[in-house]
Amino acid sequence: MEALYSALRRHPGPSVLLCSLLFRLAHRLLQGLPVPGVVRQDAFRLWKWRNLSVSMVHSLLTGPWAVTCVVIWPEMLSNIPSYHTPLSYLLVCVSTGYFVQDAADIILSGHARGSWEFLVHHAMVIWCFLYALYTQLYIAGAVIALFVEVNSVTLHLRLMLKLAGAQSSPVYRANKLANLLTYVIFRLSTQFYLTWFIIQNYDSLEHCGYFLSTMIGMNIMILVYFYRLLRADFFPHSKSHAGQNGTYNNNSKKFLTD
Repeated sequence: MEALYSALRRHPGPSVLLCSLLFRLAHRLLQGLPVPGVVRQDAFRLWKWRNLSVSMVHSLLTGPWAVTCVVIWPEMLSNIPSYHTPLSYLLVCVSTGYFVQDAADIILSGHARGSWEFLVHHAMVIWCFLYALYTQLYIAGAVIALFVEVNSVTLHLRLMLKLAGAQSSPVYRANKLANLLTYVIFRLSTQFYLTWFIIQNYDSLEHCGYFLSTMIGMNIMILVYFYRLLRADFFPHSKSHAGQNGTYNNNSKKFLTD
């Protein structure tokens, strides 16, 4: 691990690109898995399904990894600017590679316009994570930020079930409750804790103005998404989100839907 850690620190950029290629390889391999018939019938749905499949792999990998790092090394919660371990550094490399791959997939597949919110989010994450990797500062902050990937597991499952037209299934109903719980615990709480930490230590942190503005931007985004989630899953105001048979709206070319 020490030899790998040393190599990563010397070459963070190439390390991120290597991780990005590994996620692209995962994208290729996942294409061999079965896909619901209703998804195969539409090219846009199929692209979204494959994109979400890779995102699910990333979330299943990095969410538990981030939580494990903090459980083993709780110093990360109090020493966000400078504390990190080889395992946590590797985690940030891997995750940055995923975000680079995902942004490239969205742009090169021609879906940038409908996915601009994702691209804005990815750009902010990539910039912050690359800064952490090159300076070896705020690695702990990046690890804590990756707690949100625990919630991303249920978010991705929710979208995939909607793509498959399974909004009326018991799995969807159970997942929407789990999604709400993990959204509050792992997404809202994590973001607000990091924002609070930056504000509390504003005078002693390097480049804290940029990080604070980035966190505020992300906080606004996740609150908007939370409102959309509550409106769609718990306070539906119309049948516009789904057809009479519960199938996903096939006319939308927007990646981020309710």
